[in-house]
Amino acid sequence: MHIRRLMLSLVLIAASAAHTVAAEEASCKGTVYLTLDTGNMRYAEPIAEILQKHHIKATFFVAQEKTSRGDMALDASWAPYWKARVAEGHAFGSHTWRHGAFRKDLDDGRVVYQLMDGQREKLDAAQICAEVKQPDERFAELTGRHLDPIWRAPGGHTTPLTLKAAKQCGYRHVGWSAAGFLGDELPSGAYPNETLLKRALANIKDGDVLLAHLGIWSRKDPFAPMLDPLIAGLKARGFCFATVSTP
Repeated sequence: MHIRRLMLSLVLIAASAAHTVAAEEASCKGTVYLTLDTGNMRYAEPIAEILQKHHIKATFFVAQEKTSRGDMALDASWAPYWKARVAEGHAFGSHTWRHGAFRKDLDDGRVVYQLMDGQREKLDAAQICAEVKQPDERFAELTGRHLDPIWRAPGGHTTPLTLKAAKQCGYRHVGWSAAGFLGDELPSGAYPNETLLKRALANIKDGDVLLAHLGIWSRKDPFAPMLDPLIAGLKARGFCFATVSTP
């Protein structure tokens, strides 16, 4: 009897949550898209809790970046985290494997790719495809789910040849909106959280793609906790949240 009552309670809770989400979607005055790049992952768990609290889905762009724990974001040690996000129904895209910047196209058809340590490589179309696809392969190993056919270049740095190569191997590039740049990469002394939050709530509009990270090395006062009032504020304005659509 105790187990039966527990199961009934869980069903009722799930039904209530679904009813709440459905009611919110029915009253949408617009839709925005929250996207989250891996970064150093320091606030990965708190951000996941914020998403759960507000019953929204985000789109994660994943790269093999060094984390605040000393490991890498797509190491096996992060498998439980990513599996939990998959179970929650979020969307996922590639953020490249080594989180480098595509700098310029060359006359020989290759692209200059600058790594995090400043070293530069020249990648042909097949190598660009491999750089974009490797997070997909690793994510599937960790979670049993492939990434969606989307990717985001670190820093938004793309070139015509880079976009063409990625498209040919099945990945559509996703950037972000001007108002959707939440500023969590900016120095907190010059751009305090309250200023960034106020700006976002005032300027974000229907259809905007929002950009934040699961952790940023350089920012002293992390913006991640501000996602809670930001989401609440945008919902109060009548916005609903969705994942980035795929072709």
